[in-house]
Amino acid sequence: MSDSAGLARVDEMIRTPVAPDQAPFAIHGAPMTEGGRRFIAGLRQRMLAAGHPEHDVATDQTSVVLHITSHEDPRPFRRGNAGTFVIGIVEAPDRPSDLLAAAYPYLVRALANLGLYLLPGGDLPTPVFVTLEQGVYEVGAEDEDAYFSEVYDHVAPLALSRLVIANEFVHDLPDEQGDLFTRRLADAGRRLDQLGLLPAPFPLEGILGPRELRHVKMLFSVGGLSYGNLSVRRDDSSFWMSGSGVDKSAMTVIGRDILLVTDFDADARSMTLSVPPSVERPGRVSVDAIEHWMIYHRHPEVGAIVHAHAWMPDVPTTQINYPCGTVELASAVADLVTIAPEPGRAVIGQKNHGLTITGPDLDDIFERIEGSAEPRVPMAA
Repeated sequence: MSDSAGLARVDEMIRTPVAPDQAPFAIHGAPMTEGGRRFIAGLRQRMLAAGHPEHDVATDQTSVVLHITSHEDPRPFRRGNAGTFVIGIVEAPDRPSDLLAAAYPYLVRALANLGLYLLPGGDLPTPVFVTLEQGVYEVGAEDEDAYFSEVYDHVAPLALSRLVIANEFVHDLPDEQGDLFTRRLADAGRRLDQLGLLPAPFPLEGILGPRELRHVKMLFSVGGLSYGNLSVRRDDSSFWMSGSGVDKSAMTVIGRDILLVTDFDADARSMTLSVPPSVERPGRVSVDAIEHWMIYHRHPEVGAIVHAHAWMPDVPTTQINYPCGTVELASAVADLVTIAPEPGRAVIGQKNHGLTITGPDLDDIFERIEGSAEPRVPMAA
């Protein structure tokens, strides 16, 4: 893809990371136990010491909210701004035999980006982090200062990230049924489904009751959806990509299921999309569009990209668990693609999340992952 002012602006953003004093936090709710109170007080002091300003009440300018919710009656935190990340914190009454089954529903009910399930024990609880990718991992050193430093290290990537989810729609795409590239993209979505690499985002049928499950699906606007995304280069200045919140195994409508990405406005942090005039309410492009945009711009030999919540052994992996759709995660993945032996045929792991695979075309990618990709992503602190 051709150079643009947007690429130079992104490079400038990458060279200027978010400083803690630019990432305010707020605490919503109150802990119920002495251990919980000590935990929140210690994390608060650690964030203040790192330079994060504290907001008494979450505002549009708050970067991250520590949302403390009840174990008996968990409630969601309603964001006023999509750029505000939420950490849902719950105090558990005891250690369950299945941590994921016990903790994951609270992450979803809190509408959180990351969960903290606090297990009782000793002066301070044992913090268990819960991810949307259905993973759990415990942290916590014996020394109190090291303990809170370790917890903060897992909170900071949310507070210090810049989300790119805004879309600017330009209604200049001729009404059409797609082209060879969109048909290949739709076929690839079906192939991912056949490989079992399109897990549902909230497979909670065995965890939540029918009434709770209906409520969660309503809150998240999810139905027959799936994790993962795909894209294919159309030309030097644009690429087709799967939409956000669509069933990747059944992509049919151009401008809703499959979007044409033509540019990135770095100042507005917005992806520019071409859609047909007949599509009055176009869909949003996948949250990982900024990552694909960076890779295509840097590597003209890349013709297609697949992101799957799957894993392959011995792949280079990002070291920090940045949220999806952020400049920071996109940059970390793009950097690993750049230093790969073959950037045009790279396989990059995203810590606790999944794989990004590049190739000259979609067929090449599938030839390399079929029989090799495992659907379970390993979790690490």
